[in-house]
Amino acid sequence: MNRIGVYPGTFDPLTLGHMDIIRRGAKLVDRLIVGVTTNASKTAMFTVEERLATVRRETAGIGQVEVVSFDSLLMDFADSVGATTVVRGIRGVTDFEYEYQLTGMNRQLNDRVETIFLMADVALQPIASRLVKEIAIYGGAIGKFVPAAVDAEVRAKLGR
Repeated sequence: MNRIGVYPGTFDPLTLGHMDIIRRGAKLVDRLIVGVTTNASKTAMFTVEERLATVRRETAGIGQVEVVSFDSLLMDFADSVGATTVVRGIRGVTDFEYEYQLTGMNRQLNDRVETIFLMADVALQPIASRLVKEIAIYGGAIGKFVPAAVDAEVRAKLGR
């Protein structure tokens, strides 16, 4: 049996919280496909190509992880790669409420795919890409929230 999982996200920028979920999620399936996507309600700092390169670089040491982009409904993407599982990270109650609703909608679209929620590591729970970008834009240090190379990429993107 080849259990394929999908971990979708914008990863703009990739955080230590994302990396934690990737490492842990990869242990639950035979192959974890990290799906880099866009979100119309978010303003991206990095292009999809830049995010793909970043996630690929940072996950290179995790053997069963593959990184691809997608621009479709998550359930259609899951079908296209043969996934039976979606991995989602939860930081707190607000994330849970959103993810619970999203999972219900996804089950209506494709009930062959199960969603697994992984609670964020306690030390990483406050980290959100949106907040990391905001801190960086206002000149704050983000090194404790993102991998070192991502910190440098964000600073370069902001001209610092």
